[in-house]
Amino acid sequence: MAVLESIRKRTTVLILIIGLALFAFVISGVFSNGGMGGGKVGSSIAEVNGEEVSIDQFRRQVENMSRMAGPNASSLQVVNQVWENEVRSLLLAQQFEDLGIEIEQDQIINYVKTIPNYVQNPEFHNSNGVFDENVFRGAVADWKANNPARYNMWLQDEAAIIQNAKEQTYFNLIRAGLGATLKEGELEYKLANDKVDVKYVRVPYTTIADSTVQVSKKEIQKYLENHKEEFKQEKSRDIQFVYFEEKASLKDENAVNEEITALLNDTEVYNAQKDANETLQGFSNTTDIAAFLDRNSDIKFDTIYKAKNELSAKFADTLMALSIGSIYGPYRDGDFFKISKMMAKKADGAVKASHILISYAGAQSASPEVTRSKEEAEKKAKELLAEAKGKDAVFAQLARDNSDGPSAPRGGDLGFFQEGMMVEAFNDFAFKNSKGSIGLVETDYGFHVVKIDDKQDVVQIATLAREIEPSEETINALFTEATKFEMETTEGKSLPELAKENNFVVRPVNKIKELDENLPGLGAQRAIVQWAFNEETNIGDIKRFNVNNGYVVVQVTAAYKEGLMSVEDASALVLPKIRKEKKAAQIISASKGKSMEDFASSYNVVPSTATALTMKTPTIPGAGSEPMVVGKAFALEQGATSGLIEGQTGVYMVTVTKKEEAPKLDNYSTYANNLRAAEEGRITFSVYNALKEAATIEDKRPSFY
Repeated sequence: MAVLESIRKRTTVLILIIGLALFAFVISGVFSNGGMGGGKVGSSIAEVNGEEVSIDQFRRQVENMSRMAGPNASSLQVVNQVWENEVRSLLLAQQFEDLGIEIEQDQIINYVKTIPNYVQNPEFHNSNGVFDENVFRGAVADWKANNPARYNMWLQDEAAIIQNAKEQTYFNLIRAGLGATLKEGELEYKLANDKVDVKYVRVPYTTIADSTVQVSKKEIQKYLENHKEEFKQEKSRDIQFVYFEEKASLKDENAVNEEITALLNDTEVYNAQKDANETLQGFSNTTDIAAFLDRNSDIKFDTIYKAKNELSAKFADTLMALSIGSIYGPYRDGDFFKISKMMAKKADGAVKASHILISYAGAQSASPEVTRSKEEAEKKAKELLAEAKGKDAVFAQLARDNSDGPSAPRGGDLGFFQEGMMVEAFNDFAFKNSKGSIGLVETDYGFHVVKIDDKQDVVQIATLAREIEPSEETINALFTEATKFEMETTEGKSLPELAKENNFVVRPVNKIKELDENLPGLGAQRAIVQWAFNEETNIGDIKRFNVNNGYVVVQVTAAYKEGLMSVEDASALVLPKIRKEKKAAQIISASKGKSMEDFASSYNVVPSTATALTMKTPTIPGAGSEPMVVGKAFALEQGATSGLIEGQTGVYMVTVTKKEEAPKLDNYSTYANNLRAAEEGRITFSVYNALKEAATIEDKRPSFY
């Protein structure tokens, strides 16, 4: 009711806002050719190696997936999932065709025999209760003749079965080509078990300050050209925005406070039908609290009794201390102003208990594994009762070790519950005995050794609440402010400078991808991303968007093409790599011919040791992963010293103090088999990625979604 009244009050402003919005849209160029929805030309959403994926088929798949995914999945998440499925299916289908992989009827039946839903269905069993392929074939023929809907469902299943069977055949063919020789098994064994101990000196690259190493633009360009694969970039955009959040002002908060306060007391109103004044009872005096809250509150009357821990933590102590009929408020609780009235109290109205359930064969919900008789169960329960009452007994442990109930892993803990939530006998024991009591209760579930862990008072509270929302005046002012800001920026004023003049915060978002959906600080804003990538949107363009809680004025600040990164864009990534190379060259040049001791002393570092290093895990304690250094150490004879080695974190000199070869084995088949198993486990993932990387895929999703 309160919300409806608020909408009615804002009718005039809504009309004004719509008028201003239309004007602003013209200013923003939405009615120009650059509007959303352009570029949706053609009937395919993708081409995979020249083969098209129909947009109509794709949309049907998206609709089906959306129904299965539920309300929590965003539309773009569903689109991306369908995209991956479609591309995968098409890539594999092309492989099946090239290799001539087909599935015959007998293979379909053999695959059906591996599906529990078919094999365990009595509809397809023979007189011996076993799945019979002839019975199954007969059932399919009957569906085709007499049950078209069921037959169509089978055709869908059959298509999935054929696809799965083809995939199984395809990947089995690849697996058949995999292998690992005994020699490879031996190498795997040695990489993991040959060991080397070293004494080493490391001069970290941090010894030389970055500021002393000069890197030119030409050097960065050359590095990029020599490492093109490392510095590929996707098409992306940088934006900056100012967010105008629709939130209540201090004036709005005070108005809500006054409104809710006015509802406390009775008011006189004129009744036109009676041609007389009448008294409307306020929250303090109303005799029908539920009806009053239905009319006046944004939170309805909750008749359920609550314990202290279920109330707002900030006000729980105050509310629990109220006497029946007493009122507290108005008070602010989150986004609401509230007034609360104590309606009723129940001392010890909530009980926290633990139990040990001893079930028996035939008891309600008894596990099939329980075979004891009722008499045996009662005897065991009495024994546990006596043990639980012992001086040093740990009830939770007894429950974990003995209880047949689902609460056993929690030590029998049932948490807090109120009257009527448990079966009668259990309920009576819990509420008629004091905290700490332990007793035996019989129910249809078996025998319960029950311990009362705690008791709490519960209360029934009626709360009159009004949400703190922005007023008509605030919404109007915010819209005007956002529209004015957008117009001033499109007139040539700098967005950051104008924001600074008005004390607005400018927030940058960098490297947005074409299929991104969520923007930091704004959530799902697909329309903004689409606009940023629109062919008619240029760097520097500005546009206002409506968002869930207000407006946002966005500017495109940079555009990046797909391909090799520019020198400017790559500098932050490339500079540390080139500096490291230059530092290594500088250290090596200054230290050529020096002994390990001289090398260490010239940089004021102390030699260190590392033991049991392996090629499988080439990590030096305190220095990190250093495969080049460890590899060089294994190439040296015991007692030999290396030259200067360019490592990941510094320049090294290494002396091998001990080399230990792993004992030879009679057979390395275990290691060879492990290598093969590891490769087979990666087949599905690796093959699909390889096919995808080698394919020519034209992605048209941004034109449609």
